[in-house]
Amino acid sequence: MSIKNERAQIISSVWQAIAQSEVDLSAIPHDQQELLVAKIADGVMVAMDHILDEEIPQPPTESQPAIDVDEQVLWEGRPFLSLVEKYTITSERLKIVKGLFSRDVENFELIRVQDIDLNQGLDERVFGIGDLVIRGHDASDPQVTLRNIGDPEVVYEILRKAWLEARKRHGLQFREFM
Repeated sequence: MSIKNERAQIISSVWQAIAQSEVDLSAIPHDQQELLVAKIADGVMVAMDHILDEEIPQPPTESQPAIDVDEQVLWEGRPFLSLVEKYTITSERLKIVKGLFSRDVENFELIRVQDIDLNQGLDERVFGIGDLVIRGHDASDPQVTLRNIGDPEVVYEILRKAWLEARKRHGLQFREFM
Protein backbone atom coordinates (compact mmCIF):
# COMPACT_ATOMS: atom_id res chain seq x y z
CA MET A 1 0.00 0.00 0.00
CA SER A 2 1.39 3.44 -0.86
CA ILE A 3 2.01 6.17 1.69
CA LYS A 4 -0.82 8.20 0.14
CA ASN A 5 -3.28 5.31 0.59
CA GLU A 6 -2.11 4.61 4.15
CA ARG A 7 -2.53 8.29 5.03
CA ALA A 8 -6.02 8.36 3.51
CA GLN A 9 -6.97 5.29 5.53
CA ILE A 10 -5.75 6.89 8.78
CA ILE A 11 -7.59 10.13 7.98
CA SER A 12 -10.76 8.12 7.44
CA SER A 13 -10.25 6.36 10.78
CA VAL A 14 -9.73 9.68 12.58
CA TRP A 15 -12.96 11.09 11.08
CA GLN A 16 -14.78 7.92 12.13
CA ALA A 17 -13.42 8.21 15.67
CA ILE A 18 -14.52 11.85 15.86
CA ALA A 19 -18.02 10.90 14.68
CA GLN A 20 -18.24 8.06 17.21
CA SER A 21 -17.03 10.29 20.05
CA GLU A 22 -20.00 12.64 19.52
CA VAL A 23 -17.75 15.64 20.23
CA ASP A 24 -19.31 18.84 18.87
CA LEU A 25 -16.88 20.44 16.39
CA SER A 26 -19.39 22.84 14.87
CA ALA A 27 -17.59 25.86 16.38
CA ILE A 28 -14.48 25.00 14.35
CA PRO A 29 -14.59 25.90 10.62
CA HIS A 30 -14.60 22.85 8.32
CA ASP A 31 -11.24 23.73 6.70
CA GLN A 32 -9.67 23.91 10.17
CA GLN A 33 -11.22 20.54 11.05
CA GLU A 34 -9.67 19.01 7.92
CA LEU A 35 -6.29 20.53 8.78
CA LEU A 36 -6.49 19.14 12.32
CA VAL A 37 -7.41 15.65 11.13
CA ALA A 38 -4.57 15.70 8.55
CA LYS A 39 -2.04 16.74 11.22
CA ILE A 40 -3.30 13.99 13.55
CA ALA A 41 -2.94 11.42 10.73
CA ASP A 42 0.61 12.59 9.96
CA GLY A 43 1.51 12.39 13.65
CA VAL A 44 0.08 8.87 13.91
CA MET A 45 2.11 7.73 10.87
CA VAL A 46 5.35 9.16 12.25
CA ALA A 47 4.66 7.67 15.71
CA MET A 48 3.96 4.24 14.18
CA ASP A 49 7.19 4.41 12.21
CA HIS A 50 9.14 5.19 15.40
CA ILE A 51 7.45 2.28 17.17
CA LEU A 52 8.43 -0.03 14.29
CA ASP A 53 12.04 1.22 14.60
CA GLU A 54 12.30 -0.20 18.10
CA GLU A 55 13.45 -3.65 17.06
CA ILE A 56 13.63 -6.48 19.57
CA PRO A 57 17.21 -7.74 19.56
CA GLN A 58 17.46 -11.31 18.34
CA PRO A 59 20.32 -13.65 19.12
CA PRO A 60 22.52 -14.46 16.10
CA THR A 61 21.86 -17.80 14.49
CA GLU A 62 24.30 -20.08 12.74
CA SER A 63 22.28 -19.81 9.52
CA GLN A 64 23.09 -16.10 9.26
CA PRO A 65 26.50 -15.71 7.61
CA ALA A 66 28.79 -13.14 9.18
CA ILE A 67 29.84 -10.16 7.14
CA ASP A 68 33.39 -10.49 5.80
CA VAL A 69 36.05 -8.95 8.03
CA ASP A 70 37.01 -6.41 5.35
CA GLU A 71 33.38 -5.49 4.71
CA GLN A 72 31.94 -2.64 6.79
CA VAL A 73 28.27 -1.84 7.38
CA LEU A 74 27.72 1.76 6.28
CA TRP A 75 23.94 2.08 6.71
CA GLU A 76 20.96 -0.02 7.78
CA GLY A 77 17.32 0.89 7.42
CA ARG A 78 13.86 -0.14 6.35
CA PRO A 79 10.96 1.34 4.41
CA PHE A 80 8.70 3.76 6.27
CA LEU A 81 6.00 1.78 8.16
CA SER A 82 7.37 -1.60 7.06
CA LEU A 83 7.89 -4.70 9.17
CA VAL A 84 8.91 -7.03 6.36
CA GLU A 85 11.86 -5.36 4.61
CA LYS A 86 15.32 -4.37 5.76
CA TYR A 87 18.14 -2.77 3.77
CA THR A 88 21.87 -2.87 4.53
CA ILE A 89 24.56 -0.99 2.63
CA THR A 90 28.08 -2.29 3.20
CA SER A 91 31.37 -1.33 1.65
CA GLU A 92 30.92 -4.17 -0.89
CA ARG A 93 27.19 -4.77 -1.45
CA LEU A 94 23.60 -3.79 -0.97
CA LYS A 95 21.65 -6.42 0.96
CA ILE A 96 17.85 -6.56 0.85
CA VAL A 97 16.03 -8.88 3.25
CA LYS A 98 12.28 -9.40 2.77
CA GLY A 99 9.85 -11.42 4.82
CA LEU A 100 8.41 -11.68 8.29
CA PHE A 101 8.20 -15.44 8.78
CA SER A 102 10.07 -16.63 5.69
CA ARG A 103 13.09 -14.76 4.34
CA ASP A 104 14.19 -13.72 0.89
CA VAL A 105 17.71 -12.28 0.80
CA GLU A 106 19.09 -10.46 -2.23
CA ASN A 107 22.63 -9.16 -2.56
CA PHE A 108 23.52 -6.54 -5.16
CA GLU A 109 27.29 -6.10 -5.51
CA LEU A 110 28.28 -2.43 -5.62
CA ILE A 111 30.80 -2.98 -8.42
CA ARG A 112 27.86 -4.03 -10.64
CA VAL A 113 25.96 -0.75 -10.08
CA GLN A 114 25.69 1.51 -13.12
CA ASP A 115 23.33 4.24 -11.95
CA ILE A 116 21.58 5.48 -8.81
CA ASP A 117 18.52 7.74 -8.90
CA LEU A 118 16.62 9.45 -6.08
CA ASN A 119 12.84 9.81 -6.49
CA GLN A 120 10.76 11.78 -4.01
CA GLY A 121 7.15 12.79 -4.54
CA LEU A 122 5.39 15.60 -2.66
CA ASP A 123 3.69 13.24 -0.21
CA GLU A 124 7.04 11.54 0.44
CA ARG A 125 8.77 14.88 1.04
CA VAL A 126 6.24 15.64 3.79
CA PHE A 127 7.48 12.60 5.72
CA GLY A 128 11.16 13.00 4.75
CA ILE A 129 11.23 9.75 2.80
CA GLY A 130 12.00 8.77 -0.78
CA ASP A 131 13.01 5.97 -3.13
CA LEU A 132 16.48 5.06 -4.39
CA VAL A 133 16.47 3.27 -7.74
CA ILE A 134 19.68 1.32 -8.43
CA ARG A 135 20.41 -0.05 -11.90
CA GLY A 136 23.24 -2.35 -12.79
CA HIS A 137 24.59 -5.58 -14.27
CA ASP A 138 22.89 -8.08 -11.96
CA ALA A 139 21.58 -11.11 -13.81
CA SER A 140 18.79 -11.84 -11.30
CA ASP A 141 17.46 -8.28 -11.08
CA PRO A 142 19.01 -5.42 -13.08
CA GLN A 143 17.03 -2.83 -11.08
CA VAL A 144 16.50 -2.63 -7.33
CA THR A 145 14.44 -0.02 -5.48
CA LEU A 146 14.97 0.96 -1.86
CA ARG A 147 11.49 2.30 -1.25
CA ASN A 148 10.26 4.83 1.29
CA ILE A 149 13.56 5.22 3.13
CA GLY A 150 14.17 8.02 5.62
CA ASP A 151 16.65 10.77 4.78
CA PRO A 152 16.98 9.62 1.16
CA GLU A 153 19.57 12.29 0.26
CA VAL A 154 21.89 11.10 3.03
CA VAL A 155 21.46 7.43 2.06
CA TYR A 156 22.00 8.36 -1.62
CA GLU A 157 25.36 9.93 -0.75
CA ILE A 158 26.40 6.96 1.42
CA LEU A 159 25.55 4.56 -1.41
CA ARG A 160 27.20 6.72 -4.08
CA LYS A 161 30.46 7.02 -2.12
CA ALA A 162 30.49 3.28 -1.33
CA TRP A 163 29.88 2.52 -5.02
CA LEU A 164 32.77 4.72 -6.15
CA GLU A 165 35.11 3.29 -3.48
CA ALA A 166 34.19 -0.30 -4.40
CA ARG A 167 34.92 0.37 -8.07
CA LYS A 168 38.25 1.98 -7.17
CA ARG A 169 39.22 -0.94 -4.90
CA HIS A 170 38.49 -3.44 -7.68
CA GLY A 171 40.35 -1.39 -10.32
CA LEU A 172 37.27 -0.37 -12.34
CA GLN A 173 37.10 3.03 -13.96
CA PHE A 174 34.28 5.05 -15.48
CA ARG A 175 34.48 5.70 -19.19
CA GLU A 176 32.14 8.02 -20.97
CA PHE A 177 31.68 7.96 -24.70
CA MET A 178 30.96 11.23 -26.39
